[in-house]
Amino acid sequence: MFPVIYSSEFLEHKTGYLHPEKPERLTAIASAIKAAAFAEQIEWRSPTPTSQALELMSVLQQVHTPRYIQKVQQIAEEGGGYLDGDTPISPRSYDVALLAASAWLDGVNAVLANQNPAFVLARPPGHHAESDAGMGFCLFSNAAIAAFYALQKPEIQRVAILDWDVHHGNGTQAIVETNEQIAYCSLHQYPCYPGTGRATERGFHDNVLNLPLPPGSDVAVYQPLFENKIIPFLSNFQPDLLIVSAGYDGNADDPLAMINLQPKDYGLFTDYCLGLTRKILFGLEGGYDFETLSKSVVLTIERCLLP
Repeated sequence: MFPVIYSSEFLEHKTGYLHPEKPERLTAIASAIKAAAFAEQIEWRSPTPTSQALELMSVLQQVHTPRYIQKVQQIAEEGGGYLDGDTPISPRSYDVALLAASAWLDGVNAVLANQNPAFVLARPPGHHAESDAGMGFCLFSNAAIAAFYALQKPEIQRVAILDWDVHHGNGTQAIVETNEQIAYCSLHQYPCYPGTGRATERGFHDNVLNLPLPPGSDVAVYQPLFENKIIPFLSNFQPDLLIVSAGYDGNADDPLAMINLQPKDYGLFTDYCLGLTRKILFGLEGGYDFETLSKSVVLTIERCLLP
């Protein structure tokens, strides 16, 4: 059985009618998974309630400053507001963001227990959230939180994060680049929001690989990068766990970028990852065209189910 960690509570983070990061992203994906040929092989798991997630707050405070965590909580409790022009907080957003982080921790546990992949179908996304600031639709840095949590496990010495979202994960990189036990690799459109992710950024321990791509890039550009750059970088690091910041906004039909991938290409990327390790946690980041987003997630999971 393939674990998908999901809760209808993730729909309670309200961003407004016209905002691209909306609850319907998750319901579209969930419907597509339930309609897939492999639907009976999916184990739907609810995330651990935050009141029972004993290590959640300590790990959250390793990644984010207490002042920032309190700020997100306060804005939500006061009825909502904005962290920046793109990043709304609604009354339930703090609780939902905590539950999303808890789901990513559950994902780590599922992967380590089964020695096989799992998918966290949660929102809000996380890779733009810095230690003391939320931005770009993101509240808490889920992938970094999951990596720090994994490193507490005795069997985990090194964690790699592959970020294939079309935008650079500035928050993830800023949080993990000083930690020699974590490697971060991103391939992203450049120039594009948030303007970070230059190839010259190598991390404090040569543990960062950024691959900026020009608008219009397609799988013919991505494939040699996976084969000649990404897989060698990750293989050399020898991670005990691979976390994929799985954003699907590189699809040609996505409204927020100008990369020309197709859903099947994410199946190919998944194959490359599976060639490295079966211990992969996929967690949703971006992707704003519901049809290509849903198809891409289905194809990601389908590849994981192949013998």
